[in-house]
Amino acid sequence: MRVTRLLALGLATTLMAAGCTSEPEPTLEKAAAELQKDTKRLETDKLFKDPDKKLRIIERPDSDFACRGGDFKRVLRATADEERDASSDLDSHLDRARDLMAGTLVQELGYKLEPPFTTTDDGMGRFIYGAKRDMGIVVVVYVSPEPPTWRIHAETTCLPR
Repeated sequence: MRVTRLLALGLATTLMAAGCTSEPEPTLEKAAAELQKDTKRLETDKLFKDPDKKLRIIERPDSDFACRGGDFKRVLRATADEERDASSDLDSHLDRARDLMAGTLVQELGYKLEPPFTTTDDGMGRFIYGAKRDMGIVVVVYVSPEPPTWRIHAETTCLPR
């Protein structure tokens, strides 16, 4: 329950900050297409092609979700696992998993990490925040001490159709 509240709080904070940019607002069509590309990139990324990672797309960004004011958003939710090496302690495992995911977000998916770049909750997990501001997409990844290691939640901001 704590993880859910923290994810919701982090995503809400990131979404609020998204409204403070001076860049032109993207369209839902473009943002949704980019989020769908991100889904494909996850599925074809060398890290997640490994069956041991157990990538699972829980929610594909194929459907519009209504927001207040008549706008809509798209959502991507996925999980994957990073087996913990028996010789590593929990914090080392979480740090490694965080670094792997942060690298994938930046290098493979084109996200910029957002402050706080990562948040540590010793022994309880890690959070990674990222965004594609020009596309109106934010992502929060919770790096969990128990499987699945990565819990990915990306969504577009609320946009007109």
